[in-house]
Amino acid sequence: MGDNNLRNLVGTPFRDTQNHGTKRTIRWSAVGAVTGALAGTALAAIPTLASIFARTVVTPEPHPAEDVRIYRYRPSTDTTTPALIELAITSQTTVRGQYALTFHENQGVARVGEIVAIDRKHQTVTRVVEEIYSGDLSRAVRGRWAGFVWPTPHEAGYVYQDVWIPVDNGLAPAWFIPPTRQTQFHDTWIITVHGRGSKRNEGLRMMGVAQRMGMPGLLVSYRNDGEAPDARDKRYGLGATEWPDIEAAILYALNNGASSVVLAGYSMGAAVSLQLIQRSALARYVRGLVLIGPVIDWLDVLRHQARINRVPHPAGKLGRWLIESPWGRTITGLAAPLDFRQLDWVSRAADLTHPMLILHSQDDDFVPIGPSEELAHKNLRYVSLVRFQQARHTREWNVDPVRFESAVLTWLHVLLSGISHDRPSLPGAISAE
Repeated sequence: MGDNNLRNLVGTPFRDTQNHGTKRTIRWSAVGAVTGALAGTALAAIPTLASIFARTVVTPEPHPAEDVRIYRYRPSTDTTTPALIELAITSQTTVRGQYALTFHENQGVARVGEIVAIDRKHQTVTRVVEEIYSGDLSRAVRGRWAGFVWPTPHEAGYVYQDVWIPVDNGLAPAWFIPPTRQTQFHDTWIITVHGRGSKRNEGLRMMGVAQRMGMPGLLVSYRNDGEAPDARDKRYGLGATEWPDIEAAILYALNNGASSVVLAGYSMGAAVSLQLIQRSALARYVRGLVLIGPVIDWLDVLRHQARINRVPHPAGKLGRWLIESPWGRTITGLAAPLDFRQLDWVSRAADLTHPMLILHSQDDDFVPIGPSEELAHKNLRYVSLVRFQQARHTREWNVDPVRFESAVLTWLHVLLSGISHDRPSLPGAISAE
């Protein structure tokens, strides 16, 4: 069925009510809400805002907000008519590609694809529902827009095993996906490291590459993600405390047939991976890193988040100090303060001696691309950068899976074939759009 036929099905919007405002989808929306409430209290509000900001940065969110309004779901009536859903327009829902829509407190999951109509007057977008994995979408009124696409390897069509990795405080669940064909790369595993607030299914978008390369895939969980055992303080370390769980995953791989690994880190998962290659005795087994929408400099991210959530500069600065200072532990709940200098890889560019490929969108609305560009410029020997457009945070694959996989496959072939000991050559890597 062609695009024109799809559009004809929704020539008239499902909903006929008047304008509705678009709700922002910033993950730290609580900060913005409190900022607005305290806006008129000037300096008296600074310590309160700083405390909320600092706690929000390091505290896991057990139930992410379902902040996308669902107006109507129309199921398919025959083999030629697609199922459709009408949603509120947000900065996320109007971007092309495949995504997951979760609803009913994550009990329901659907895969949503092509945009077939946008109604600016009523602020709605209509998209194709490709598959409903669980839940009753016809009864959903709110949902969460996510980038993971498939809930588990089963829905993605992969044969897999549930495995358990020994970590601090217990066992962390992981998925092992064996390759479907034997290649020279069979003993190099791809270990995926998901981002802040995400889960291991985020890494399923990397498994198409792993299968084509003939590489085993290990999709891991780590502390405070709702699947692995929590850290003792139940707080994020922004990479500084999570890396031992990934070290445990590497040890598991080495004990089960791997001779080396490639780490694929998303967002904060990239920050975790970067800490590992600097701090782990097993770093010598890491052949390279693929980093998607990576946090290269946490201070840059926090300044960006403070700005878009209207946190006054003094409050943002004080919030960062609370995270770094021993005096702030009673407010943040951290077992130990974090050192943002150790989390700034632009300043530490010369310390990085592992080949790495960065895939980052110029339209990333959560982690700005600037530090990735700076790192690639300062460390030309080891760092390749491929820029994307339109994609929101860590959704480069969703917008253009062909280009994403082509870039990673080319880079991996060069890296693992031993052609170069430094940065694998990638045509147009730094200047790609």
